[in-house]
Amino acid sequence: MGANSSSISELPENEYLQKLSGSEPISENDPFWNQLLSFSFTTPTNSADLKLLEEATISVCKSLVEKNPRTGNLGSLIKVFLSRTKELKISAECQNHLFIWQAHNALFIICCLLKVFISRMSEEELQLHFTYEEKAGPSSYGAECEDLIEELLCCLIQLIVEIPLLDITYSISLEAVTTLIVFLSCQLFHKEILRESIIHRYLMHGRCLPYTSRLVKTLLYNFIRQERSPPPGTHVFQQQTDGGGLLYGIASGVATGLWTVFTLGGVGSKASAQLEQCSPLASQSLLLLLVLANLTDTPDTPNPYRQAIMSFKNTQDNTAFSSSNPHAFQINFNSLYTALCDQQKSDQATLLLYMLLHQNSNVRTYVLARTDIENLVLPILEILYHVEERNSHHVYMALIILLILTEDDGFNRSIHEVILKNITWYAERVLTEISLGSLLILVVIRTIQYNMTRTRDKYLHTNCLAALANMSAQFRSLHQYAAQRIISYTCRHLRRYVYVLDKLYFPHSHCSTLQHCFSTLSDNGEELLSLTCSHILRSYASSLFSLLSKKHNKVLEQATQSLRGSLGSNDSPLPDYHFWEMSDCLHFSETKLRHAQDLNVIEEVIRMMLEIINSCLTNSLHHNPNLVYALLYKRDLFEQFRTHPSFQDIMQNIDLVISFFSSRLEQAGAELSVERVLEIIKQGAVALPKDRLRKFPELKFKYVEEEQPEEFFIPYVWSLVYNSAVALYWNPRDIQLFTMDSG
Repeated sequence: MGANSSSISELPENEYLQKLSGSEPISENDPFWNQLLSFSFTTPTNSADLKLLEEATISVCKSLVEKNPRTGNLGSLIKVFLSRTKELKISAECQNHLFIWQAHNALFIICCLLKVFISRMSEEELQLHFTYEEKAGPSSYGAECEDLIEELLCCLIQLIVEIPLLDITYSISLEAVTTLIVFLSCQLFHKEILRESIIHRYLMHGRCLPYTSRLVKTLLYNFIRQERSPPPGTHVFQQQTDGGGLLYGIASGVATGLWTVFTLGGVGSKASAQLEQCSPLASQSLLLLLVLANLTDTPDTPNPYRQAIMSFKNTQDNTAFSSSNPHAFQINFNSLYTALCDQQKSDQATLLLYMLLHQNSNVRTYVLARTDIENLVLPILEILYHVEERNSHHVYMALIILLILTEDDGFNRSIHEVILKNITWYAERVLTEISLGSLLILVVIRTIQYNMTRTRDKYLHTNCLAALANMSAQFRSLHQYAAQRIISYTCRHLRRYVYVLDKLYFPHSHCSTLQHCFSTLSDNGEELLSLTCSHILRSYASSLFSLLSKKHNKVLEQATQSLRGSLGSNDSPLPDYHFWEMSDCLHFSETKLRHAQDLNVIEEVIRMMLEIINSCLTNSLHHNPNLVYALLYKRDLFEQFRTHPSFQDIMQNIDLVISFFSSRLEQAGAELSVERVLEIIKQGAVALPKDRLRKFPELKFKYVEEEQPEEFFIPYVWSLVYNSAVALYWNPRDIQLFTMDSG
């Protein structure tokens, strides 16, 4: 075998790796480094390759962890890398492969070793491995030793921001970004959020701090450019270069010692389909940007990377920068917008869009002023439409983006002016032509419906309803299907409300009218539903609703407290409650409590949907004949809820509209066509006395991050790194920050 290794299985016996991890110190000037670093190697392109590599070299890494405090070989390797990087910029300009080649190989080994070190020791222990030097005595610390961690971090940042991105520098730029992620990966091995970190301190203070804005800008441009990786082997030194000169002399001196590694897919091998379609550098840069932006503030210094993201401006913006923020910079917003529109299929791109809209007012203003807003909104709607295929965090971010956008009245008006044709991914109905606003309504209602029947997440449906509420006053020319879905979805919850009410308070009735009727109904039995609800509700109506509403909240509160108390003592039974004089005592089990809680959630949804309908009728009735038509079609069910204590106030306007237009339709005679009904509605909208409609406060909801948002975002960001980073692998058994099913 000699000095060469041609397969993974041979790596543990490789003499150069054995010497690196051995007991003898290696000077940074030793020719050994030229031999170690002169290997032809294609950087692994996926975590599976890295897993194979890590498993093959784990014995080497363990040996280095054990012996490095006595040899300082890790420090020597880092110093060799630092010396190689001094020539990188000139090498790139001169198309000189040699220094770039060896610097990349050095950094690759450093990154692999760092990942193992960080996963196995604390930051304090890691720092000792960087600062320890062998002296004349058996062991001592180098008093004058430069801080290699800070030196290396600063060098990596300089490499990213200063080395031009060319085919020959692509791999080392990617490796520099990856190594910074690895440096910060100590968070993965802690359950709690790290608020004090040596690595964080280096990055947010000292020598790294002046590079903050340049690093953020470069990472953003890497994301914007989406540069594909060059053909395999581009960065590898070729021995077939012209003879003579320094390049050939050094190469021939190490040729017999080449570590011609198995190439894990190989130099010249076909890249994976995924990598052919994306940019590893863009993906890795975005992940690093998200990690940096979510570092926690220190007591004396806010996160400078977050400050840079919050304050950068468009290159066309000539206003002066604020002196209070030294990290501001300019970037081309048009290019950024295009990249954001194109990349929304990935969680990390959606998270970046959320951060920019929420934290950078310059970006938010620019996005809201775009005349092609559909290019951004449609990918977000597609995420929500395929909710069952997305993880919950991605859905949250997409929904919150919509909520932020709907805070702007201009957005709410403009989306109804954008006409879309043939939305192929919307499967429920063929939509040959529909406004962006109507499509948004359809997708959000579908998301609420999915959540209410599957995930039952109150946070999700609350934000969906808030987005619809923000839009409601500016509803314009609603598509007939969108109008129908608004009304039918409200009716569905009205029916569900009665059903749960019946199941909760009449569970043992052998002739439970509601339970029997609703168990036989399908979603499409619209006429039967209307007749059933009309018959039942007329018999209960105001007396039952008033009685149950007064009792319900009190019972729910008492039952919840009692159930919580009983969980602490298995011997204490749940108490019985008397609902009203003619009822038996009902034992409030966990099932009953769940029904009672369901009733509260359904009531909340109904109330908000009624407010949304009322807001549209009050502010833009004459623009939405299709909504009035759908409301009249289901008027029997709405009329029965006019006396419900929880909805009585909001039902006044809806009841007025129903009565007004019903009267005009009766006057027009029977057997009216759809077209004739819509014509009567349009004429009546002009004649309706607006002063008779009760005024309600405008529906306006604003997104506000919860306290300590890092408790959500830091695990989320690192789950994205764990699942999406290019050529990074961590043993899942070592991960403490999140559970594997939450990643």
